[in-house]
Amino acid sequence: MQPRQELDSIVVTAEQMANIEGKIFEAGMPVAALMEKAALMMCQPIQQLYPLNTISKVGVLVGPGHNGGDALVIARELHLQGYNVCLYRPLSKLKALTQQHADYADSLGIPYYSDLESLSHCQLIIDGLFGFGLTRSLSGNLAIDVDRLNEWSIPVVSIDIPSGLHTDTGEALGTAVKATHSLCLGLWKPVYFQDQALAYIGQAERIDFGIPLQKVWSVIPQPIPLQLLTKTLALEFLPLPRPRLTHKYKQGHLLLIAGSRRYAGASILTGLGSQGSGVGMLSIAVPESLKPLLVAKIPDGLILDCPESEKGAIASLPPLATDFDSYDIIACGPGLTTEAIDVVAKVLETECLLLLDADALNILAQLGTIKRLRQRQAATILTPHLGEFKRLFPDIDRPEKDRITAAKTAAHESGAIILLKGAKTIIANPQGKVWIIPHSTPALARGGSGDVLTGLMGGLLAQNRMVNHPLDAMVATSAWWHAEAGMLAAKERSELGVNAGTLCSYLHRIV
Repeated sequence: MQPRQELDSIVVTAEQMANIEGKIFEAGMPVAALMEKAALMMCQPIQQLYPLNTISKVGVLVGPGHNGGDALVIARELHLQGYNVCLYRPLSKLKALTQQHADYADSLGIPYYSDLESLSHCQLIIDGLFGFGLTRSLSGNLAIDVDRLNEWSIPVVSIDIPSGLHTDTGEALGTAVKATHSLCLGLWKPVYFQDQALAYIGQAERIDFGIPLQKVWSVIPQPIPLQLLTKTLALEFLPLPRPRLTHKYKQGHLLLIAGSRRYAGASILTGLGSQGSGVGMLSIAVPESLKPLLVAKIPDGLILDCPESEKGAIASLPPLATDFDSYDIIACGPGLTTEAIDVVAKVLETECLLLLDADALNILAQLGTIKRLRQRQAATILTPHLGEFKRLFPDIDRPEKDRITAAKTAAHESGAIILLKGAKTIIANPQGKVWIIPHSTPALARGGSGDVLTGLMGGLLAQNRMVNHPLDAMVATSAWWHAEAGMLAAKERSELGVNAGTLCSYLHRIV
């Protein structure tokens, strides 16, 4: 990866960003020069998105700090380019540099107002009220004005982050601006990857204003603790090498334990997902009544028929399925129902790499997540959605408020790799490393999509036993692959046209 490309994958907290900027200023970069450079670079995408021949009236929201200074430089440049610009300045006291820009804007004849209603005629709003590091809730007339702005049908471009959002958690502090576009300055911040912030962010773009790499590395520890899995990074792990002289068992052997009479499709979709990974050998343990169906749908898999309960759940595993040393990884859970508690309890006792999803997670929660996982010697991967996460880790309060920290805490306490599903999927390992999947599609919000991910991940991890990439990186790579296939399918078929079966047919087109 090229050095500046590497910055595309780094996510920094508010404290880290402040420390990086502090080091730049300590080295002699004038604050005014950096403000001017960043603001001028933001003018370019703003003018591309909203050229003068399509809109002319622009309102600029000016806050008291340097975010307001950025906004004033943008206002000046748009004014000089011929846009009809006016300012909203709800707070009279400004930082010294911001005040200088305000004075110059006044000298240019750019009008300013203290009431938002004066900007209601504008065709575009630039939000420069507050940048990163805000911790106080918006209140009083300012909060009322932000709520009023959100009711208008006017596009909004936010500088750095939408005003009112917490930089690290993505929480709306009282209220927050709902932007159409957000221009993230310097380095990505966690707010852009917290699900609760997505309704405010709009379309996001990072503005690289040239932070020296050595200043970044002087603040960010190695390995990078919070990292996006970009396409460039993912393709460092994919495709896995496949030597010319090999055979199926050298390309990974995956055991899937899935399905019930009620949820027969889950075992099929998980199996199809694993086939998409290119795994060498696939064994699938299912209730005996499902074996003919699985043989018909996945003829190249070894289908292990299991004794089943009256309700059609797996009651126990046959000898072939309990020869755990034969497998590189066991993936367990899709479609099992919680009646299969004895099966999940048995696989938790194995010394095999273990991937748990769906009903296996619900059973683990019943058995006691932390206690059971701390008894394991081999690595474990858990892939919960938010509801399952809350059942697994009831002591983590309101994980939806900060999904990144919640996943880190769960991984540390349990010793497992945690993949927390969502619009921005989070992967955390027990050592504190966090991966984020930056892109996805709501087309994946359909029954069976998670089963496909479990199969794909199980197959990829089975093959990885021959390569030995870091487990957390390969878990994240599986999620990236799954998301990319979903986005490609949605692009070609529309979001409504992507069911889980269709998703499987797109997996091979990504790698």
